[in-house]
Amino acid sequence: PTLLVEVLSPSTEAFDRGRKFAFYRRLPSLTHYLLVAQDEPQVELFRRVRSGGDEWLWTMAQGLEATLPLPGLDVTLALADVYDGVTFDDPAAPEADGTNGATPPSG
Repeated sequence: PTLLVEVLSPSTEAFDRGRKFAFYRRLPSLTHYLLVAQDEPQVELFRRVRSGGDEWLWTMAQGLEATLPLPGLDVTLALADVYDGVTFDDPAAPEADGTNGATPPSG
């Protein structure tokens, strides 16, 4: 593969960033590793650069208005397209703990 895409979840994120990526880096054909957040519009790209060694460059794009070019693949991802149909929790919304955002009295 030239491009691998992982959708991150709380239970797999550390593995996807760690041991799995270490394995993927050994694939000679791999040039792009894309991590897609599921809880917010954010993607991270690790791109292999072969100039004097094996180096990976990191780029991040955030927000539905953002785009992320994939150099060498002639593709630009629009996060609005990646997340089309996805509804995100409103961080300003009250928590699901029944407090409706209220702070319990101290004491």
